[in-house]
Amino acid sequence: MEGPGRADGAGDSPDAARGPRRPGRPPLTERRKEATRLEIAHEAVRLFAARGLAATSWDDVARAVGVSTRTLSRYFARKEECVRPLLTVAVERFVTTLRAWPADRPLHEITGPLWPPADSDPEMGTLRELLRLTRAEPGLRSVWLDLHYEAERVMVPLLAERTGLPAGSPEAQALALVVNGSLRLAVELWVDQPGTDSYADVVHALLRRTVTPALEDGGRGPA
Repeated sequence: MEGPGRADGAGDSPDAARGPRRPGRPPLTERRKEATRLEIAHEAVRLFAARGLAATSWDDVARAVGVSTRTLSRYFARKEECVRPLLTVAVERFVTTLRAWPADRPLHEITGPLWPPADSDPEMGTLRELLRLTRAEPGLRSVWLDLHYEAERVMVPLLAERTGLPAGSPEAQALALVVNGSLRLAVELWVDQPGTDSYADVVHALLRRTVTPALEDGGRGPA
């Protein structure tokens, strides 16, 4: 296992001498950091599920990952935040796709091939367990809700630009609220359906009934 001591950039200077990296791909150091953050998140979820948040210490998380508490603090400020990389999966995927969505393609199609089936994404099983924990652990729930609050603010200008609504207008803010709220609810509904293996099926079903109409209405702009 590669620990965060290497992931934070030490010893990566030879990469700079290898010439420019491929466009659009994060630097090797950043990819290592992200891999380490995900590893920490998985270990934190495992500990929180087994012991509970209160009974799991900062030292416990560091020990499970195989790093010092000082190294762990370079990645997260508190133990609740350790799960954040797993919670950002769906939201970041949507925001990234929205930002790059071609102007000549209908906005409702953005709810198409965004999410892979659960059995093809190794993060989905841990995500489902984590979202169950957010219901019993207020500290984890606050991280989940704070993430969506931040995402909503990012969506407002993107949706305003795409739909022709005035930037920062109440209509654009309401549209972002519908889109973001539907994303959150869709994921939480997926957690409640243990017989459903496909994350995509549950997400798409709700988004096509809520987000698509909202985007189409918003796309017409103010009357």
